[in-house]
Amino acid sequence: MMDILRILEKDARTSHKTLATMTGKPVAEVDRIVAEAEQSHTILKYKTVIDWHKAGVQEILALIEVRTTPQRDTGFDAIAERIAGFAEARSVYLVSGTYDLLVLVAAKDIYEVSRFVSNKVAPIEAVTGTVTHFVLRRFKEDGDLLVGREQSLRQSFAP
Repeated sequence: MMDILRILEKDARTSHKTLATMTGKPVAEVDRIVAEAEQSHTILKYKTVIDWHKAGVQEILALIEVRTTPQRDTGFDAIAERIAGFAEARSVYLVSGTYDLLVLVAAKDIYEVSRFVSNKVAPIEAVTGTVTHFVLRRFKEDGDLLVGREQSLRQSFAP
């Protein structure tokens, strides 16, 4: 099963026939494994990675460090789930270190990020502080390289 999941993680469009060929399993077995993985929520969803800049969409990404006080009976979970419920929050992680949560935010501009932090995150009673970092350029995401080497237009020189 792991081999099939690793292939699908790299390319969700891989057909079951191709998966069978790559893994040496019968197509019927691949069908069964994938169906079971979907039903058990081992496969959560199929995803396409899009370069929105190339698609002409203006988008800004920010990483927000959130310091918070854990809550009785729920620890950090209730706060993390509340922040995860906001549309602007693309990813929310509980992390170790000098802050507790790391939130990846996607917005149309810096002002929208600012409104998200000041109007939605900071007012949460258990939040004790935030630090916002703006993403200047993405090079690799979820294991996928997002940039390639640019072709040089210069001729090579050999002595």
